Amino acid sequence: MSDVPDRTGPSSAAALAADLAPALGHGFRDPGLLRRALTHASCNQAPPAAAARRGGAVGRADYDRLEFLGDRVLALVITERLFARYPEADAGELARRLNALVRQESLAGVARAVPLGPHIAMSPDMREAGGAENPSILADVCEAVIAALYLDGGMAAARDFILPRFEPLLDQAPTDRKDAKTRLQEWAAGRGHPMPVYEDRRSGPAHAPVFAVTVHIPGLAQSEAEGEGRSKRAAQQMAAAAALKRLDA
Repeated sequence: MSDVPDRTGPSSAAALAADLAPALGHGFRDPGLLRRALTHASCNQAPPAAAARRGGAVGRADYDRLEFLGDRVLALVITERLFARYPEADAGELARRLNALVRQESLAGVARAVPLGPHIAMSPDMREAGGAENPSILADVCEAVIAALYLDGGMAAARDFILPRFEPLLDQAPTDRKDAKTRLQEWAAGRGHPMPVYEDRRSGPAHAPVFAVTVHIPGLAQSEAEGEGRSKRAAQQMAAAAALKRLDA
């Protein structure tokens, strides 16, 4: 049994915000924003009529909308820092650095470091399936928390959370390498092998799909690798990157 206290009820939002205030560097005026940012769609099961009877708003009560906003806030903060830090970089280089920094792996890593996973409200089935450790969910929650910080404390609160965690990654971001799928295809073609073959699989509920991909180069057993992501494209890129690593390419 988890030793993390239940944070699913409205009355617990303030306690949740108090628990996470030191890690987030912000005391929430509206703890409900943080509670929503940490609520997975699997908890959004009550029909509209039931929500209305409870006095709640009809609509989503999970992090879906906050994730959308947090993605844009994160991109703006990182873009501002890249623009100032690399004055000689052209737009293409800045875009590559940005994309490398705001990818799922970086976001999930920040979520683990806080940590956010133990505080995510989700259905028992989703938690039992490892949802609180799922990189896709952690990345989404990280963006949603950034949005909650922005809405509650303005850009300063969001920036104070983002920069100490992402700035150390700035110089590690690749700027001149092609994406993994392209590199794997070129590696195979350059050695006379057939093109890589991707096999896609989708699992999980409709509101939170997980894509798993297996890639292999026909006739080259050691090339087989797997990847997982919140979209088919992301999973294919992860699989291609894993194959390149196996091939030492």
